[in-house]
Amino acid sequence: MKTCQDDTIIERIHAAPRIWWFLDYDGTLADFAPNPDVILPDVELQTLVTRLATHERMRVTIISGRRLAHIEQLLPLDGIIKAGSYGLEMRLVTGELQHVVEQREIRPILDQIKTQWRTILDPHTGFYLEDKGWTLAIHAKDADATIGESVLTQARDIANQQIAHAAIFKLLGGDRFLEIGPSAASKHQTVARILKSEAWADALPIYLGDDDKDAAAFPAIHAAGGITIGVGGRISADCQLENPRAVKRWLSQFL
Repeated sequence: MKTCQDDTIIERIHAAPRIWWFLDYDGTLADFAPNPDVILPDVELQTLVTRLATHERMRVTIISGRRLAHIEQLLPLDGIIKAGSYGLEMRLVTGELQHVVEQREIRPILDQIKTQWRTILDPHTGFYLEDKGWTLAIHAKDADATIGESVLTQARDIANQQIAHAAIFKLLGGDRFLEIGPSAASKHQTVARILKSEAWADALPIYLGDDDKDAAAFPAIHAAGGITIGVGGRISADCQLENPRAVKRWLSQFL
């Protein structure tokens, strides 16, 4: 496993005329909150991202599974692109708000699934049902492992029955995690779209992320000649950093 202090990687970044950082939030820039609706702003992190974004050779895009409103509370900064809900909702540097799909197109089915999911979750402890507006997610990391697997299987079956004839939706998995949302909820599609619509000549794109949703975006970064960085060792990337604290130290060296 290659460390991100490898000379060839560091030299390549320093030699780039411009650097375009694509940064996941939870698990990459910051440790996970007790639950996804908890907002824990980090002033030190805000200062670091501000310094990156205002550097004449750098640009910053935050791309997260969190809803955009959360990202804007965690990083109330100007001068960066903020993509929430895997890019379904995005705030550009100009302040323009973009939506890939309209909520009115997806909420009827999501509301049906939410009711059914709540029914199977209510008898148990350790589960958290998150409604992001654009997607629904079940977090089972605090549930009994056996019960968690069984309940997530039931939830997946319910979702599959509801969306069998609605191609607009897809399921996202993960470690003790299940999410349903529009097919456009894709960090790969979002990164590819941003690289094209907000093109920045001679910029080296560098993506830092910690899970499979981030790994899905790596081909778009590689296609643009960029570098991918895994955090926590759970996904394959060009190099690895140990945790969010290591990420902040590593990013600081380029300032």
